[in-house]
Amino acid sequence: MSEAAEFWEDFYSEREVWSGKPNSLLVREVADLRPGTALDLGCGEGGDAIWLASTGWRVTAADVSETALKRAAAHAAEAGVADRIDWQRHDFTLSFPDGEFDLVSAAFLHSPVAGDGERNRILGQAAQAAVAPGGLLLIIGHAGEHPEHGPLPTTAEVLESLALGPQWRIEADEVVSQPESKAGTRLDNLLRLRRS
Repeated sequence: MSEAAEFWEDFYSEREVWSGKPNSLLVREVADLRPGTALDLGCGEGGDAIWLASTGWRVTAADVSETALKRAAAHAAEAGVADRIDWQRHDFTLSFPDGEFDLVSAAFLHSPVAGDGERNRILGQAAQAAVAPGGLLLIIGHAGEHPEHGPLPTTAEVLESLALGPQWRIEADEVVSQPESKAGTRLDNLLRLRRS
């Protein structure tokens, strides 16, 4: 088991983080799209995947933590969308979901035990192999300095690491202020990238 896999399995074994709500930026960016196939990278306990399935998407949801995936599957069954989600365990340093998707979402794919280089490699693999022609790559992450992850890459740094070719266009490149119950607000990065 990799260091990242061990960390996230311990993380979910020690706590539940389920809010029952999808990421608000995902909802904002995807709500008006025609549902198709989606890949949720780092799905955790399933909030985004379940929302996508409930709005008509067929979802492949992948995470490294078996505990998180079991909880996510139970939540999906409670929500009546279990038949629309394929839960898959992947340590992205070793394996990656097969197929091409109309939407690939990587929301808060940060890890305190895997650096930006590893995240960039995973995002690059998603762009190169997982986004279907005409499809969308949505990257949402914390911005600035984070108490657990330290300084995080800017959207410009993420774009530079992806080195996308001319078949891609940037539909959104933003830093968004988000409400947060304890701290008031936080800043999140958003990249919405379309493959032609």
